[in-house]
Amino acid sequence: MDSIPSLRAKPVNLLLAGLPLKARKQVLGLCEEVELSFGSILCEPQAAYQHVFFPTTAFISLVATVDDRRPLEMGLIGFEGMLGVTLVLDVAAAPLRGVVQGPGFALKMKAADFRHQVDANPPLLRVLKRYLYVLSAQLSQTAACTRFHEIEARLSRWLLMTHDRAHADHFHLTHTFLADMLGVQRSAVTIAAGALQRRGLIRYTRGEITILDRAGLEGASCVCYAAVIEDYALLFG
Repeated sequence: MDSIPSLRAKPVNLLLAGLPLKARKQVLGLCEEVELSFGSILCEPQAAYQHVFFPTTAFISLVATVDDRRPLEMGLIGFEGMLGVTLVLDVAAAPLRGVVQGPGFALKMKAADFRHQVDANPPLLRVLKRYLYVLSAQLSQTAACTRFHEIEARLSRWLLMTHDRAHADHFHLTHTFLADMLGVQRSAVTIAAGALQRRGLIRYTRGEITILDRAGLEGASCVCYAAVIEDYALLFG
């Protein structure tokens, strides 16, 4: 758990910041900085990526869609990662919907330019292969967490993941949005959030969440949060 602060450092994209200077310049030369708005859909399942995104202050939910049911969040991408890394596998289609959960800035690159960089920039490819493993582990961990863990622990994990990427101790999240992301009824989120608030871990008023006790929230979370952090630290620490 000592690696957690590294995910809450200054707002740069850690994948790009870790590249050698020459390799980083090649990537940045093909990127433009864009501002992402809450709720914007950046990709759809089975549709070809048009762009990839390296968040700096924004963060993006990866959500699964099944029939006409509400989407379920499977992963979260912030300044530690990127949206579109599966293009490394030479598959053009996105596996999940990408929705902006936290508004802010990101570096945007055309998918065609990214695929060229994957072939022409070996340091970038090495980093992306590692990140692809980390993201796959996060998706698997989330699926297991959704099946086996109680809502209060899952909510704590989800708030910690959001806190890591939000660059602030407060953020806007409604009960309805949280319920959709966790795949539960709104009333279940209300009960779980109320329990965390009574313990002094968070303050929640009209959709505004403030993290009051980070250590306490880590204690309330299931083991899935630490597992994902440890995966990232193992490969990028």
